Amino acid sequence: MRKIKRVILGVTGSIAAYKAADIARGLLEKGLKVSVIMTKEAEHFITPLTLSALIGEQVYRSDFGSESHAWKMPHIELAKEADLLLIAPATANIIAKLAHGLADDLLSCVAVGTKAPILIAPAMNTEMYNNKFVQKNCAFLKDAGVKFVDPLKGKLACGIVGEGHIADEETIIESVMRSLK
Repeated sequence: MRKIKRVILGVTGSIAAYKAADIARGLLEKGLKVSVIMTKEAEHFITPLTLSALIGEQVYRSDFGSESHAWKMPHIELAKEADLLLIAPATANIIAKLAHGLADDLLSCVAVGTKAPILIAPAMNTEMYNNKFVQKNCAFLKDAGVKFVDPLKGKLACGIVGEGHIADEETIIESVMRSLK
């Protein structure tokens, strides 16, 4: 019997957070088990209820005490059970946290604690994405083995056209499937 692969989908505080719904749905359609971790900032853009309804299970939130079974230490359990950690959208903040080994919320704790491959789909303003500190953090993570689904050039929430638009859902899902092989 083939084990169903489990993808942990980390959703961070970007306007592109709404795309997490289509990403989660697409991963489920590929036969994967999907668990979602949302940062507090992500909840400004999409609700846990929306994602929970799509994946058919509770959504883990950034505050450790919000889970009904918090005694299981979700940051350890999720880190152990993951076959892949996908962070989409990934903000400059989460990229910096991972590059520096910071673990101050559930998502960053899982990222620091997992042995599973990590795949990041950045989404942010062009100036932020091209900032030398962000690029240095991305390069460091790539050197450490983290895979990236590069952002697209497109119209951004601020109205300008530039690099930083989250990759298409299909491209992200294809990258997940390649990473799980």
